[in-house]
Amino acid sequence: MSLVKEHIVQSVDTAISVLMEVAKHPDIRLSEIARSLTETKPRILRMLRTLEHRGMVQKSPKGGFRLGNAILVLGTAASTQVDLVRIASPIMEDVGQKVNETVQLRIIDNSEALCIAKFEPSRDLRVHAMIGRRRPLHAGSSKVLLAFLPPQVQQQMFPGQLDRFTPRTITHPVRLAAQLQTIRNAGYCISRGEVSEQLVSVAVPVLAFDGSAVAALNIAAPAFRTQESDLQRFVALLRDASKQISTGLGW
Repeated sequence: MSLVKEHIVQSVDTAISVLMEVAKHPDIRLSEIARSLTETKPRILRMLRTLEHRGMVQKSPKGGFRLGNAILVLGTAASTQVDLVRIASPIMEDVGQKVNETVQLRIIDNSEALCIAKFEPSRDLRVHAMIGRRRPLHAGSSKVLLAFLPPQVQQQMFPGQLDRFTPRTITHPVRLAAQLQTIRNAGYCISRGEVSEQLVSVAVPVLAFDGSAVAALNIAAPAFRTQESDLQRFVALLRDASKQISTGLGW
């Protein structure tokens, strides 16, 4: 327990406690928060002003505090991600059973592609997936996540350095930008040996209720047993699966 406490930033911990008080008691006043948390009013006021600056809380007409608009964004994102795995898992398993290959669901997290759900077939030779594993956005089928971002956000997500993993990895920004546009026009991404020369993968975007791409659904397979006709079948299956997931998310 002491080891955990050593890593806690007290001011952040207090700010979260303040936020939770506002969440539980809309229009709560400064003095009430300070009393509930046994903190001084000046300290709580600093926390509230910081949270207000970031849109997490706002002053209410009654003189108290309530949640701000930024919390709606966080809430929607959290709800979408939780629903995403719940809705996607059986659909991913269905796709995986049909192709007898590995299926993964990835989201953007800290400018990387993060695996949040997977299905692996029982066959001995297969692509091994790991929930929590990160991949670069500029290489492999994870490029589909980058391709469907709004242009201004896409530019912000461009890595400062495009690392090379195989001879097929695109490391020139202009070439990458052109391929992202091609992927966006096509509605899917096929990657042949960009992260590992032995693998091919196909990915499509998953859309949220507002039409934004919240995740990428992909099939990864060993290159030696994957023909061009297989890749086109993967695209069709993934598009149908993505549509099912997106519908479940309210799109």
